[in-house]
Amino acid sequence: MDNKILEQAKAAKISSRVLACVTTDEKNRALGLIADALEKRCGEILAANALDVEAARAKGTSESMIDRLSLTGPRISAIAEGVRQVADLPDPVGEVVEKTTRPNGLVISKVRVPLGVIGMIYEARPNVTVDAAALTLKAGSAVLLRGSGSAMHSNETLVRVIRDALRETAIPEEAVDLIDGTSHDSVDEMMCLRGYIDLMIPRGGAGLIRRVVEGSRVPVLETGVGNCHVFVDETADADMAERIVINAKTQRPSVCNAAETLLVHRGRPDMLKRLCSALAENGVTVHGDEEVCSLIEGAVPATEKDFAEEFLSLDMAVKLVGSVDEAIEHITRYGTGHTEAIVTGSRENADHFVRSIDAAAVNVNASTRFTDGFEYGFGAEIGISTQKMHARGPLGLREITSYKYIVEGNGQIRG
Repeated sequence: MDNKILEQAKAAKISSRVLACVTTDEKNRALGLIADALEKRCGEILAANALDVEAARAKGTSESMIDRLSLTGPRISAIAEGVRQVADLPDPVGEVVEKTTRPNGLVISKVRVPLGVIGMIYEARPNVTVDAAALTLKAGSAVLLRGSGSAMHSNETLVRVIRDALRETAIPEEAVDLIDGTSHDSVDEMMCLRGYIDLMIPRGGAGLIRRVVEGSRVPVLETGVGNCHVFVDETADADMAERIVINAKTQRPSVCNAAETLLVHRGRPDMLKRLCSALAENGVTVHGDEEVCSLIEGAVPATEKDFAEEFLSLDMAVKLVGSVDEAIEHITRYGTGHTEAIVTGSRENADHFVRSIDAAAVNVNASTRFTDGFEYGFGAEIGISTQKMHARGPLGLREITSYKYIVEGNGQIRG
C-alpha cells in the first residue's frame, strides 16, 4: 500500500466527519469562494492547461480528446457558474425523505446523509475536477480525485485553487485531495481502501470503467459510455429532425451524450438524403449500411463495429429501419443505456419508444445533448450513471447522498 495515498485517504475520512456537520450556509459560502477563485486565477489555470495540451499534441492525441482536455476562458467561466449553481441548489443533507408514526408511537424518519468519502477516477477532462469537488462538498462528502496523467498540470492547479479557497472556511482543505495520476498503481490502491473510501465513481472510457467495476473492493457507482442513437420516424418534421440530428452529432462530438448512430425510417428516403447532406456539410463522415450506401453518395460502408462504436468524433453510423420496433431492436442490441432519442410527430410512436427503450434518458423530439446535470438543473454532475441500482442518469446532489433512519420514542420497548 502506498503510504501517501493511505494518508490522504485517512485525512479525507477525518475531514468527512467535520464536513458532515458543516451548515448549509457555510458550504454555500465555500462554493462561492471557490467559484470566485477559479475566475480570479483563470490565467494560472490556463497556463497549466496549456502544458497538458502541448504534451498531448506532441504524443499525437486525437483532436476529440484534446477538446475534452482543453480549457478556455469561457469554459472556466462556465465551470465557475456551475459551482455557483450548485451553491444555489437546496442542500439534500438533512432532508426528510419519509416520516411515519407507528401504532406504538415510534416516529421513524428516513433522512438524507452524506456518503462520507467518494473516490473519483476519471480521464482527460479537467472540468470534472471542479464539478466533482463542488457536488461532493455540497452533499457533505470529502472527495479523493484521481485524474489522468494527461491532465496532471491542470488538475494540480485546480485542486490547489480549491484548497486555497477552503482555508478561509469551516471545511478542512483535506476534504478535497488529488491522488497521483501518473501511476497506474494508484487506481488499484484506491480500489483497496475499503473503510476509508465509501464509494468509487469511475468516469471515462469503457476500459477504465470495466477495470474499476470488476476490481474494486469498495462499492462502485458505475457510469457508462454513450453509444447514443437518434431515430427519425416516418412522421417526423424534416426541419426539426435536421436541427436535432446536427446538434446531437456536431455541437460537441467528443462527449458521451453526442449521438453516434442515426436511424431513419425506410419510408422516408427524402429525409435520409436531407439529413446525410446536412451531416456532410457539417464535416461528418457517414458510415452507412448497404441501403444507405446505395442512396447516399460518399457514404462509407459501415462495419458491425461502427454500430457499436462510441466515435467521439465527426463520424456517424447511419441505418434504415422499417418500423419503430426495428429501431428499438437495433438500439437494444447496440445501445449502452445512456441516452436514446426519437424524432416523431406521432404520440403513439413516442409512447411506445419511451416504454420500450431501456436507457437512463429517453428523449422525445429533443437532442441527446441534454443529458447533462447542468441542463437538468442540477448545477453540475459527477457523471452519467447507466446502471439501475442506487442512481441513474446525471448524478447530482441527491444521487450522491445516502440515508439513515432516525427512530424517536418516549420509552417504548419491544415485547
